[in-house]
Amino acid sequence: MISPRETILTALHARLSTLPATALRGEVLPERVPAEGLLILRDGEPGDPEVTLSPLRYHYQHRSEIEVVVQGPNRDAAFDTLCASIGTALAADRTLGGLCDWVEAEAPQPVDLLVEGAASLKAAVVEVVLHYSTADPLG
Repeated sequence: MISPRETILTALHARLSTLPATALRGEVLPERVPAEGLLILRDGEPGDPEVTLSPLRYHYQHRSEIEVVVQGPNRDAAFDTLCASIGTALAADRTLGGLCDWVEAEAPQPVDLLVEGAASLKAAVVEVVLHYSTADPLG
């Protein structure tokens, strides 16, 4: 049986896969960034849950990360468009089909990365907070 945490992360990855960029999960940065951009979902940290006792529930604010990477001559516009599309995809269903109580992205802090012999990269980590509850911290 798949845990609620894994089910939620799988649903988030599926949502990112609908965007016009290549969406990976837990992969290393490839040597080549696709022209449409790259998203890499990192599972992140569930953190310490708040606990209610009757019924026993563990309430998480799980912080996952989406690495956003674009390359090319129009990287500023492409980066902005890709980040906006993440926000739009999450806003379309803040519960990921009822799996979460709430999903919310935080603003990215972009950086330009020089690549020797190639066009520069524009990248950032977009933190996504997943609010959910489980009956078991391992489940």
